[in-house]
Amino acid sequence: MIKRVRSWWNGEQKQQTPAISKDNIPQHVAVIMDGNGRWAKRIGMPRIVGHQNGMKAVKRTAIAADELGIKYLTLFAFSTENWSRPKDEVDFLMRLPQEFLAIELDELIEKNVQVRMMGNKEHLPSHTVDALTEATRRTENNTGLVLNFALNYGSRLEITECMQALGREIEEGKLKPGDITPELIENSLLSSGMPDPDLLIRTSGELRLSNFMLWQLAYSELWFTDIYWPEFKKEHLYEAVVEYQRRSRRYGGLK
Repeated sequence: MIKRVRSWWNGEQKQQTPAISKDNIPQHVAVIMDGNGRWAKRIGMPRIVGHQNGMKAVKRTAIAADELGIKYLTLFAFSTENWSRPKDEVDFLMRLPQEFLAIELDELIEKNVQVRMMGNKEHLPSHTVDALTEATRRTENNTGLVLNFALNYGSRLEITECMQALGREIEEGKLKPGDITPELIENSLLSSGMPDPDLLIRTSGELRLSNFMLWQLAYSELWFTDIYWPEFKKEHLYEAVVEYQRRSRRYGGLK
């Protein structure tokens, strides 16, 4: 079910946090963090200011997700298509993971958060890869919220590379075409080891998936808001979860 809302949170008047049932918390929430540049333009600032404030929204959302008992939070940080943006903006975006983790990693460790990265590391700058590798290593034994950054990620590329890998196994005689099942494909994707998202959130009013987790989102609940990502707060996450809890997930069947 697709839902688009205009949030009642306007950044000026704080509203009461919606009531949430602890019996039906989505296990995995994925977020397309959209609208940083448009938010900055609206306030007359450069786009990079939007990205800086978007980093603050990452922390707020991770804290709120952890408090709610959400187990996995996947954030779409940079797509395979984002390389077409101006070089100075791309360079700035590539520094953000390093900045964020330098400031927040100790607190993430203290809160038992496990950091992961999902995407193609091949074309990322070494400083970006090093920061994420270090964060992954230092948090790998943590058992709390899994904070998964989709960085240099594109779902079509992910599925293509998965099919190529399975094709090589068939060519080498390790696999037969009939052995390929949805479960095998799922275990060969970059999200292997995580459940599919129960809930997808997209900010900024756009109503599309933008090549994000196309296989994994097959039966996810979709929630769209006009709020720009730098404005996204705990109340918005709660609002999305409340809407999720109102829905009946039938997976093509009847209840």
